[in-house]
Amino acid sequence: MGKDFLMDTIIIEKIEKAIENKELKAFYQPQYDAITGRIVGAEALVRWIKDDGEVIMPDSFIPELEKTEAVNVLDWYMAEETCKTVSELRSQGVKISISSNFSRWHINEKCFVEKLTAIADRYQVPYKYLEVEITESALISESAKIIEWVKEIRKAGFSVAIDDFGSGLSSLQFVKDIPADVLKIDRSLLSSNCSSEKERIVLESIFYFAKRLNMQTIAEGVETQEQLGFLRTCSCNRIQGFLYARPMPKDKFFLCCLEKSNRLDAEDILSVQAPTSAAKLLMDAIFMRYPLVIFANLTRNSYYMMAYENFSTKSCPAAGVFDELIVHGAATMHPEDKAKFEATFNREALLKAYEEGRKSVSVVTRQLGDDGIYHEVESTDYFVKHASVDDVLVISLCDIKG
Repeated sequence: MGKDFLMDTIIIEKIEKAIENKELKAFYQPQYDAITGRIVGAEALVRWIKDDGEVIMPDSFIPELEKTEAVNVLDWYMAEETCKTVSELRSQGVKISISSNFSRWHINEKCFVEKLTAIADRYQVPYKYLEVEITESALISESAKIIEWVKEIRKAGFSVAIDDFGSGLSSLQFVKDIPADVLKIDRSLLSSNCSSEKERIVLESIFYFAKRLNMQTIAEGVETQEQLGFLRTCSCNRIQGFLYARPMPKDKFFLCCLEKSNRLDAEDILSVQAPTSAAKLLMDAIFMRYPLVIFANLTRNSYYMMAYENFSTKSCPAAGVFDELIVHGAATMHPEDKAKFEATFNREALLKAYEEGRKSVSVVTRQLGDDGIYHEVESTDYFVKHASVDDVLVISLCDIKG
């Protein structure tokens, strides 16, 4: 037998013995809404508590476990404990998601999703309330496999969180490609207590691109009011850290979740609403009214979709050449409306309208939807100005009329 096999066997035996003796306990660290301070989620964390009361912290045994597939035994044990807790909370009327950590070794595990769904089904836990958490470092190796693995997990209905983002060699390209739901910002990015300008710039950039990728954000290791105050200005969604709560045993966690008042800051929510957060609410309201929003640079002949939800058709590319966008749009129009659409929104016509001093141009056409039915759509292009450039820019707001 090889040395690695013997090591795996010994470690697995130790972990299985600890599980059998009920020495491994699931602790929970609550996650709080950054604005209201209410509990909206949690992370399950393991603690090894021996019969004599000695507490062995995870960093004393997890790194060794993660060197081999032996960590999988612990991961599945914690996933089951998490499902038990979610189920018990739901029976008390508390509906929050809890994340459970999984190592990179699960990428090659056969029937991973089937095993995960079986555990959730056993405790009647809706899949969206169990969050699969994977570390950023695990994403660097075997990226193609990771992406497919995450797709399968999300296809089954579970959410996926990238943990410790910013702790290692963060790849924005990979975060772009991996279809995760949540980005957890590592505590190391808060090391200067948000007093460093460079630190603030980095954090602002991370939260901005996460929002553009429709990812929820969680800041880990938040310990001061200064950090909380700055994170609120960045539209951070959730806070996890000692400022609110340390990891706690299950019974104490239940009490926190069941408190009627939960935790609500004394300030008026509007008084702590940062400009960026207020802007997000404004954009949310716009997207409710206009299911398709396009930002275009007529000078550079380019465009990208700012929103693309609940529109009649989703066949249009998310970004590209503006002239090609108009050709594509015209092809979806009713034959009687095609010429009107092209005459109104071709780039030359829009540039001429801008030079004439017009603030906007608008037209109502019938567009073929993905359902095979023509829908009446009102499209309005608003000319806007950027302070730093002379390019002619437009924002298109499209509304389905019928």
